[in-house]
This record gives sequence, C-alpha cells and structure tokens, in this order.
Amino acid sequence: MCAGASTGSDGTDQATQDFLAARPQLFGIAYRVLGSAAEAEDVVQEAWLRWQNTDHAAVHEPAAFLTTVVTRLAINVAQSARVRRESYVGPWLPEPVDTSQDPQLGAERAEAVEMAVLLLLEKLNPVERAAYVLRKAFDYPYGRIADILETSEANARQLVSRGRRHLGAERRESVSPAAHRRLLEVFLSAARTGDMEVLEDVLTTDVVSYADGGGIRGASRIPVVGRTHVSRYLAAFAPRFWPQSTVRQVEANGQPAALIEADGKPVALLCLDIGAQGIKRLMWVMNPAKLSPYVASLPSS
Repeated sequence: MCAGASTGSDGTDQATQDFLAARPQLFGIAYRVLGSAAEAEDVVQEAWLRWQNTDHAAVHEPAAFLTTVVTRLAINVAQSARVRRESYVGPWLPEPVDTSQDPQLGAERAEAVEMAVLLLLEKLNPVERAAYVLRKAFDYPYGRIADILETSEANARQLVSRGRRHLGAERRESVSPAAHRRLLEVFLSAARTGDMEVLEDVLTTDVVSYADGGGIRGASRIPVVGRTHVSRYLAAFAPRFWPQSTVRQVEANGQPAALIEADGKPVALLCLDIGAQGIKRLMWVMNPAKLSPYVASLPSS
C-alpha cells in the first residue's frame, strides 16, 4: 500500500495513521532490544521524526519501513548503552513495564518480554538480540530479518539460532501464572518473617538475587548467589525492611509481581523467575528512575 498524503476520516493524514497503527509494535521491538521503556520511547520518537521527513509516496509498506528504522536505531542505542552499563553502579535490571493493559506489548505473542528473558537477552550482542526478538516475538520471516539487518538469510538464521541456544541453555520451562502467584505469596510470607526453612524450600540451589538500585543506599551492589547465601541475606534484612512496608500485588512484564511501599512511597518492585524446581532469580527493581515510571503507569487502585 502506498502511504500517500490523503486525509483519513478523522482528519489525520494517512502517513500519521500509518505511524500510529505501527507504533505499538515499534515500541514492542525497541523495548525488547533495549530493556528500557525510556530508551524505547526515545527510539520511537526518533523514528517519528524521520518518518515526517520521508517521501511517503515512495514507501509502499509503511509498517515494514518503520520496523526497519526502529530496529536499526535500537541496535545503535543498544551498542552505546552497553558501554554506559559497564559503569552502572550495582546489578543492572531491565526497566519494568505494566503489561496488564497491553498483554502483548506490541507483539503477535507475548514473547521475550519477561524480566528474566530481557536480562538474559543482555548477554547477546545487539544484532543477535534484534534478530531473536524479530523472529521469536514478532514471527518475522528470516528473509525479512535479513533485509532489516542488512545481512544474508543464512546469517539471519544463525543469529536467531545463536540466541535461541544461549537462552535455551539457561531457560527452563516456566510455571503457570497461578503457580507463579502462589509461590510469590509463599516467598513473601517467608521473607517477611525470615523463615529460613521455607525460604530454602522455595529457592533453587543456584538461585541469584539481583538488586538494581542504581547506587541508592540499601541496595546490594553485587548479586547474591546460592540458596544458603540468599536465604541468610533475606533473613538478615527482614527485621529492617518489612515491618514498615506494605505489599501490593501487581503485574510486571506479563507476570505477577509485588510492589513494596513504605510510608506510601514505592521502594521496590520484586519480580521472580520461577521454574519447576522453584525460584531461580529474585529481581528487585529499586532504582527510582526505573521504579517511578512503572508506578505512574499502574491503574489507580
């Protein structure tokens, strides 16, 4: 279809309509590649500016054109973000998003949006990440991925396969939302009381606890690894952390999560990565720069 310059029934021109129709998917691609809603919004905004300066009559598939622009911009941002994250204080976690209003987050299927998957995607280089996202989350054919990434179809297949192997080695089958919610509740109860026996029962042997505070006081600056160490760590700070806190059940990145507040102010978002053997990762988002936008996006309770 040619974009042209015709005007839609609502008064907007066709080029604007084309962009707005593609926008959810554009954000979904950029967010998965970058793990940051703020950076994804910047990429989509830059794509909009470029779209405004494009000869629309020459573009026969606006959505395909915009996807190419956003993917390449996201790869560029991801390459510079990698350098910035090397100097990040403490563990880095993806910026959470509220998926309760948009379960698909611009994807044909809600794939590669979970916090744990986004964290694992960080281990891929930006081009591998983009190829994996386009294929696994948006079901793009390999030929189209090759065009977007300016590579051969054979190499596009290799990029996706590399990402699948890397993630597959660390991703075991996840549990149902109901089971996830139940284990989250059991964990919270045990964490609040410092119940070592229950904590050790629900955590996997190789569990890792990440606290992304961006340097704020009270957030561990190194990951805590292993069932015994994590259990002791949780039990040690339970008396200081939980008595002043309230917990709100929320959804983040397609899964049940817990928003922890003190004196009416958010202090942490807890997301769990759960497999058949128990809790594999604890992800505490405490950095106000990531936590505040997420809280502001939640529907009023």
